[in-house]
Amino acid sequence: MIRAYKFLLRPTVRQGQALAEMLRDHCSLYNAALQERRDAWRHVSRSTVRYGMQSAQLKEIRAFDPERQGRWSFSSQQATLRRLDKAMQAFFRRVKAGQTPGYPRFRGVSWFDTVDFPRDGDGCRWDPTPHDPVTRVRLQGVGQVKVHQHRPVAGRVKTVSVKREGRKWFVVLTVEQEQPRPLPATGSVVGIDLGIANFLADSGGVFVPNPRHGRRAAAKLQAAQQALSRFPRRKAKDRTANHRRAVEKVAQLHGKVRRQRLDHAHKTALHLVRTHDVIAHEDLKIRNMSRAPAPKPDPDQTGAFLPNGAAAKAGLNKSINDAGWGVFLTILHAKAESAGREVIAVDPRNTSRTCPHCGHTAKENRPTQETFHCIACGHIAHADTVAALNVLRAGLVRRNANLA
Repeated sequence: MIRAYKFLLRPTVRQGQALAEMLRDHCSLYNAALQERRDAWRHVSRSTVRYGMQSAQLKEIRAFDPERQGRWSFSSQQATLRRLDKAMQAFFRRVKAGQTPGYPRFRGVSWFDTVDFPRDGDGCRWDPTPHDPVTRVRLQGVGQVKVHQHRPVAGRVKTVSVKREGRKWFVVLTVEQEQPRPLPATGSVVGIDLGIANFLADSGGVFVPNPRHGRRAAAKLQAAQQALSRFPRRKAKDRTANHRRAVEKVAQLHGKVRRQRLDHAHKTALHLVRTHDVIAHEDLKIRNMSRAPAPKPDPDQTGAFLPNGAAAKAGLNKSINDAGWGVFLTILHAKAESAGREVIAVDPRNTSRTCPHCGHTAKENRPTQETFHCIACGHIAHADTVAALNVLRAGLVRRNANLA
């Protein structure tokens, strides 16, 4: 199994400056490699530059610029070039699939926040001083940086990444672990229905309220973004001190909301994994659900459009994104794998319109958002609980079919 650990770094002032310079130089390498690919394609020969060709140039680049590019790990620079190559491959894949291509863009210094080290011991070393009670990570060109290791690392460290979030620095370890021991069986199975009024409803009638972290922070975010909008758009190096503080304030508020959302998702998923052996959920297409409606041109007036409900849909999309269903489901699957639990995704169609007693399916069975009233047998229940029951039944059917 592959697992990731994220720890806070505590660099000195000089180490913090070195880390910032490392990000700056890797960003410069990324942009230069992208420019080389663009120029080669625009040339009359229509040449194609690949990763192998650019990686072979690193030795000359490091010798030509020893004060900047020559300071850092050769392997980390190769990882940066692979990152660009992966973005280019994704671009061509989207072109072939007929999707919106999205050509890779040049990165500003403030938009390049991660440097990867492909192998522990090659330009980096996790905890190089085991005799020291303080955990450290050694980074080439930076030195031995203190790490706030809040939990033990189980397994063999494969890769190391350094990440900047606002004014804080983090180290992310990718660790290879043996298959962990599963948690003791509980004999319980559950179906869950994700929503907006309630974050989660299970088949046992339990509801998890929606914390709405984004909505609660909306007023502060609006004020911070209005303060930021008063400054003209400029590059990071040309911003005044007040401009930089306004940018940091917006980033700080967004970061807090993201951490609150992650914390809620981790705690909710952990409770489900510890309590139930089998968890069934809807296979939601969240990106499609939060997509803006297509415009409706007015056939009677050129250049005019008919109402398409975009304003109301925008509010719904905001609530969907604030709930963080995708993050929660990703965490749930990861925790279930570690605990030896089984998570099953089922088709969400008609789960809240089908009666769990008689099986009758009709749109009229759900007269309101919260109420389920079967027009065939008269069964009355909460609509989310009914949906969770149907999700559980569909999940058990699928599980039994797979076992057979």
